[in-house]
Amino acid sequence: MKDMIRYKGYLGSVHYSDDDQVFYGKLEYIKSLINYEGTDVAGLRQAFEEAVDDYLALCTEEGLEPERPFKGSFNVRTGCDLHRRAAIYALECGSNLNKVVTEALEQYLMTHSPCSGSD
Repeated sequence: MKDMIRYKGYLGSVHYSDDDQVFYGKLEYIKSLINYEGTDVAGLRQAFEEAVDDYLALCTEEGLEPERPFKGSFNVRTGCDLHRRAAIYALECGSNLNKVVTEALEQYLMTHSPCSGSD
């Protein structure tokens, strides 16, 4: 993944501010806002890992379940026509909409390479 770092199942963004001459980022794909920064790559990684560890420790201390990225469900806005067509397709195939969408995503991701970033 481009411009991302990973630790304990969490993903963090990586950015650079030339004005401040600092690397910075935040935990991605969760609702909580957790930021970190460092003056070099090693410092950014250390700050990211400390932010994750601090977040998990705080959740434990407060008796809260930590948010996890990619829970397995998300909302898709397809428009009325595509929604209707997919639902009818699922019904006619003796399936359900979740299974049709999951299979379509799996097939799409198997046949398409990740975006190169250039359009």
